[in-house]
Amino acid sequence: MSEVSRKVAEILLRTESIQVYKDKPFVFVSGRISPVYIDCRKLLSFPTEREYIVTALAKMAETDIGVGNIDVVAGGETAGIPYASFVSHLIKKPMIYIRKQPKGYGGTKQIEGILEAGKRVLLVEDLITDGLSKLRFNIGIRGAGAKMTHCLCVFDYASDRLNQHEGRDNLAKNDIVLHVLANWDDVLDTGLARNYFNEKQNKQIIDFLKDPENWGRTMGFV
Repeated sequence: MSEVSRKVAEILLRTESIQVYKDKPFVFVSGRISPVYIDCRKLLSFPTEREYIVTALAKMAETDIGVGNIDVVAGGETAGIPYASFVSHLIKKPMIYIRKQPKGYGGTKQIEGILEAGKRVLLVEDLITDGLSKLRFNIGIRGAGAKMTHCLCVFDYASDRLNQHEGRDNLAKNDIVLHVLANWDDVLDTGLARNYFNEKQNKQIIDFLKDPENWGRTMGFV
């Protein structure tokens, strides 16, 4: 775990952008029951922590991708828009934002801003799970004749130890390279070391990551 990954994990936990349940688990829109809930949008309300996160994202764009390989920075509706705005400002690149689907009025546009054909796009997002929402954004980018080459996220719902990289793998099938600041391994290690949760909660999170569809039923919440 790098120093950046450790610090990002701690920021997510300290700001309660990652919450571990105490009395009742979290219920997602899909109906899935989870011991943890992630909301990176909370970070926007913490200026010092936000600055660290955004600076780290911009540095990763510069060192791991190279600003010469980025023509436009894109943010996805809605959580990715502020992060893309901050990063595009720091690396001095044009920005656009992308809707999940074209708006149903006016110009019926899916992309706001100027995106010319042939441009290389860096998508900046708060979180990636299976990567499918990123690929939906890419449909709009391809429709403009441009190409999403890289995706940069604060947190990846992945684990090296559990060999779970669904988001990264789905993007790779579409020739998109994923870059992230932290993943579940970083959060689990930091959370235990800093007493944000205990061994029992740690095990529950791991069990959920192994079988998210059935964790709630196994725990007796269904």
